[in-house]
Amino acid sequence: MTVENKIVPLVASIDVGTTSTRVILFNKKGLEIAKHQIEYSTSASLDKASEGRRNSNRDSSPDAPLFSAEGVAIEANQYLEIEDLDNEGRIDPTLRFPKPGWVECNPLNILANVVQCFTACLVSVATVNKEREENGFDPYKVVCIGVANMRETTIVWSKKTGLPVYKYGIVWNDVRTLDLVTERKKNTPEEKQAYFRAKSGVPIFSTYFSCSKLRWLLDNDEKVKEAYESGDLMFGTVDSWLIYHLTKQKTHVTDVSNASRTGFMNLSSLQYDDELLEYWGVDKNKIILPKIVSSSEYYGDFSVPTNTKSRLTAYAWDLLKEFVSREPAVPIQGCLGDQSASLVGQMAFKPGSAKCTYGTGCFMLYNTGPKKLLSKHGALTTLGYWFPHLDEKEHAEPHFALEGSVAVAGSVVQWLRDNLRLVSRAEDVGPLAVRVPNTGGVVFVPAFSGLFAPYWDPSARGTILGLSQYTTASHIARAALEGVCFQARAILKAMSSDARHEGKKDKHFKNEVKDNTYEQSILSSLSVDGGMSKSDEVMQIQANILGPCVKVKRSKIAESTAFGAAIAAAMAYENPSDRPLWKNFKDIKENVLYGGRPKEDAFKDPATAQKIFLSNSTTEDRRQGWTRWEAAIQRAEGWMTDSTYKSEATNDYDDSL
Repeated sequence: MTVENKIVPLVASIDVGTTSTRVILFNKKGLEIAKHQIEYSTSASLDKASEGRRNSNRDSSPDAPLFSAEGVAIEANQYLEIEDLDNEGRIDPTLRFPKPGWVECNPLNILANVVQCFTACLVSVATVNKEREENGFDPYKVVCIGVANMRETTIVWSKKTGLPVYKYGIVWNDVRTLDLVTERKKNTPEEKQAYFRAKSGVPIFSTYFSCSKLRWLLDNDEKVKEAYESGDLMFGTVDSWLIYHLTKQKTHVTDVSNASRTGFMNLSSLQYDDELLEYWGVDKNKIILPKIVSSSEYYGDFSVPTNTKSRLTAYAWDLLKEFVSREPAVPIQGCLGDQSASLVGQMAFKPGSAKCTYGTGCFMLYNTGPKKLLSKHGALTTLGYWFPHLDEKEHAEPHFALEGSVAVAGSVVQWLRDNLRLVSRAEDVGPLAVRVPNTGGVVFVPAFSGLFAPYWDPSARGTILGLSQYTTASHIARAALEGVCFQARAILKAMSSDARHEGKKDKHFKNEVKDNTYEQSILSSLSVDGGMSKSDEVMQIQANILGPCVKVKRSKIAESTAFGAAIAAAMAYENPSDRPLWKNFKDIKENVLYGGRPKEDAFKDPATAQKIFLSNSTTEDRRQGWTRWEAAIQRAEGWMTDSTYKSEATNDYDDSL
């Protein structure tokens, strides 16, 4: 690639999440030059369409606020659009919940939203460029595109028409396959289960992953069966759907970070595994599977489906046509699943680096480098990223990660606000919590829908213990936040135990991790992003619970997931001299973290220094807090199992007093 003179290069990032789509244009400093986001309509919107906007709050008035997935009140503005069914003239919401436990997304709406967001960014840049050129500045120009997406969400479409065969995608948190996976797990010997997990890195007997979702579609939808038998059925996750429809070549690919979440990929070969496919009854000769590729390579030239034209103004469509007809064409060449994208966007490139994204729940990834660790303590093994064109061998190899998730994080803040009404705004929870120095003995296990890693108990339920007349709203708020932070500590403890165990067997791995981390330990820093990470109070609580060996670092990039996809696209050029934004990982850090200055100078300047939280708690406080937490977990676990209610006293119950 030859970068034109007289332009300022930008990389475009398409970020498709569970509740919204956004497109962001980044410059070399990691600054957002243009951004547009569409918050999805949902099936709940149908009841509110006549009011002209969507409500997700208990207040049914038209002026009630809309809340994001993280519990933050949002309003439409120049950069944020709230999808309205009546205004769009459509009857199908983008996100719908047709039955209890079912969560579906509309692939065509998502595709149209991406195009709409992309075009809005082009319009914004065109306006800015007029002003720049009038003032003698070089214009901005998009040179490449990356994609980040919610993982596991399963879409099937027709090769002949390009349209979905099953009208909706089955979203990652849909649990319709619970009976299917429970039955299969019951009929599969434990040694075979362990064998499959070692191959795929994930517990395939879970509703999360794509394998059971595809099996359900093949078993339950006649049109899907017919397309499968005729060889017309295409399968993919959201990344595959987007890249197929947004490239001139109709490229059908998925990157390793997304493929590792299907339950079909072998972690050793990074290709589809015949045994895994056979186990789920999927014949690769009948279905068109996306080719598994790296996270950073040329996939195809950007194009736009004509069926999205109706969503755009004539000016916007003309601008988009002009962009698509550019020579050379603008390539799509970066792709990462959302949590891997966040790891990259946090610049946690070295083995031993860990990140935590606090959203509705929170997701933690621990970078193990080229080493594939199979967790013995409840974490999952996944692909972090693969950037094959980097010069440094240690960076160019596929990088693996341990992953753990907490079901409830930002949603406990929503619960405190909406259900208990302790606060009127989500951002008020932190200040309320730090009015007291501790919880006064209260422990809050926010297991509203069970416990994820490392406990894996779907029958656990939310529990508040230690209440007394001394307890105030501040104690409860602090206990709720600590409940999220204790779960994060439990996952990090599991990950560090796995890494420490591996280090005893592999001295090279142990030394590599320690050489790359703060204070020469297996896990010494946690990079954080997402809604709750914006609260100084919450992050200080997290640091206090983790202790002095781990520093908590807040991301300088607000949109870490989108930025990770931008990095993937920017690193896809085979020749470093062709890379218009950054040449390598070091170059990214110098420009984005340190503002183009030496690292030492940047750290001294408050304007560019990264916000770091260090523990100020005592060993005794941490020990006592953890002991109480573990005791509370034991009481919360198994709450919904039948055995909970079948004591001798219960069996002998009668109404006489």
